[in-house]
Amino acid sequence: MKITILDDYHDTVATLPCFAKLAGHEVTIWNDQVQDVDRLAERLADTEVLVLIRERTQIRTPLLERLGQLKLISQRSVYPHIDIDTCTQQGIIVSSDQHAGTPSYATAELTWGLVLAAMRDIPGQRASLRAGNWQGGVGGTLRGHTLGIYGYGRIGKEIALYGKTFGMKVLIWASEASRERAVADGYEVADSRAAFFAQSDVLSLHLRLYDATRGIVRGEDLAAMKPTALLVNTSRARLIEPGALVAALRAGRPGMAAVDVYEEEPLRDTAHPLLNMDNVICTPHIGYVTRDEYEIQFSDIFDQIVAYGAGAPINVVNPEVLAS
Repeated sequence: MKITILDDYHDTVATLPCFAKLAGHEVTIWNDQVQDVDRLAERLADTEVLVLIRERTQIRTPLLERLGQLKLISQRSVYPHIDIDTCTQQGIIVSSDQHAGTPSYATAELTWGLVLAAMRDIPGQRASLRAGNWQGGVGGTLRGHTLGIYGYGRIGKEIALYGKTFGMKVLIWASEASRERAVADGYEVADSRAAFFAQSDVLSLHLRLYDATRGIVRGEDLAAMKPTALLVNTSRARLIEPGALVAALRAGRPGMAAVDVYEEEPLRDTAHPLLNMDNVICTPHIGYVTRDEYEIQFSDIFDQIVAYGAGAPINVVNPEVLAS
């Protein structure tokens, strides 16, 4: 099969042990990032299997209608970047196990790294020292403070364990079913959504992005946070109402933010407000970008390709296509 892998920024995929699963296939790997439909259509003209790395490239109807040879899209995340109905109409199978079974430990670790970096102002202290100064200010500790976790899924549960280990009071807000699971695991659930935002000293978002969760965090929610509080987002930028986070930070509630995700990615605008605020730590969506995590992810992605080649597709998110 002719397989194309897009957006392998660091030319890493072919160096992974799991890449051997594609032996015998014709594999093309692109290391740049392209969104232009004409250029993508040219690159993918003969592609039978398309491998996507998260949501780096939009796979929309105008492109799909020009990919006559495409039979399978294999990935591992949620798929707001793919027009699934068009795939079904075009006879294209979309396989994605959506991290079934395991959390992204890499994302959880980055989340906690951002919490520590922000609370102790590690970037600011480093800058102070490099500028020939000594201590650049007074940081904050975590023990005894409240960690709010919005979303109690696989990563949210891992962050709750980290918070408990650091001696924090863990407070959960999520769907009703998730709140019930959190209580069963021994964690406290906020009395209300408003209380959750108001009581959290550190508030970390761990929700998947669907239509129902898009913009779920509103400006009024952020305005209810403490001026000393930290908001962390390593999930998806569009969980927050557009413009609300910048406005809230300028207003001083919350007092700090640490973000790994943005409404438009890759973010190359050096004038972006979040990149120019002293009370914000920004990283370039690296939550899942580790060799260990890549091995886990691409092993699953390549297993889906092998299964398709054997005539038994797995993790199909548009099963209607199988009937045709």
